Amino acid sequence: MTKYILKRVGISLVTIFVLVTVVFFLARLMPGGPFNDPKLSETARENLSAYYGFDKPIFEQYITYLKNILSFDFGFSTKYPSRTVNDLLAGSFPYSVDLGVRALCFAISFGLVFGIISALNRGNKIDLFFVIIAVIGTSVPDFIMGAILQYFFAIEWGLLPIAEYKGFAYTILPSVGLGFYTMASVSRIMRASMLEVVQQDYIKTARSKGISRFRVTWKHQIRNAIMPVITILGPTVAAVLTGTFVIESLFAIPGMGKYYVESVQNNDYSLILGMTVFYGTFLVLCNMVVDILYGIVDPRIRIAGK
Repeated sequence: MTKYILKRVGISLVTIFVLVTVVFFLARLMPGGPFNDPKLSETARENLSAYYGFDKPIFEQYITYLKNILSFDFGFSTKYPSRTVNDLLAGSFPYSVDLGVRALCFAISFGLVFGIISALNRGNKIDLFFVIIAVIGTSVPDFIMGAILQYFFAIEWGLLPIAEYKGFAYTILPSVGLGFYTMASVSRIMRASMLEVVQQDYIKTARSKGISRFRVTWKHQIRNAIMPVITILGPTVAAVLTGTFVIESLFAIPGMGKYYVESVQNNDYSLILGMTVFYGTFLVLCNMVVDILYGIVDPRIRIAGK
């Protein structure tokens, strides 16, 4: 198990290094620059470039940036010169991660329950209802779902706040809007996996021994059927966190999405790199944790991964 974990950690570190390198050079290839304001004189541009170190050779900038990252220093933003990228991350990330965690909790819990209920009631009206919900969820983009939720629950019925992020009631609509697609995907995967597992010999053997349906379902069917869901948790986390950009704009949430969009619009190299590396590292680590958990749950993965 130790060898398996060390291998996953090593792969994750290499992935993060490649991410940092690729993003650094791609940012420099973007047209324009952070100081293209026509109001700035040529002297002002040169002084600003020297201040931020953009006047140095590209590979010298790269080495300096790698050293700064090792000390968790992403530098100063050119859009907000009085604030460091670390400050912007510290102020906005809690909102984004809070929204993402709420959306994931909603998506995974309801997706598993809906998938299990649908599989156990295969072919009847309950199954049809949850299948329709899953199809709608996987067909409608999150920003459309968010707008629909706002219209009915906030404008028409007045049950929940339409925007902002000031308390629990304000988190319900954006969390559901962001997590609905993932919930539908988890539901479909869980339903299909449950229906596949129920045909296995060990399920038939358990039933032939007179074991109760509840025990067979809980101990054997669900436990084995949930493996594909665990497999997609890494990409699911990535999809949910990426989706916060649109939902944050729709619901006026002061998360990382606002600064990420502004950084690209203003060619703010430091903020682009900081946001991308931070997000990328976070997601790589999430995938690493999922891989390790998957190896713990299924010993066959540990053996194959050696």
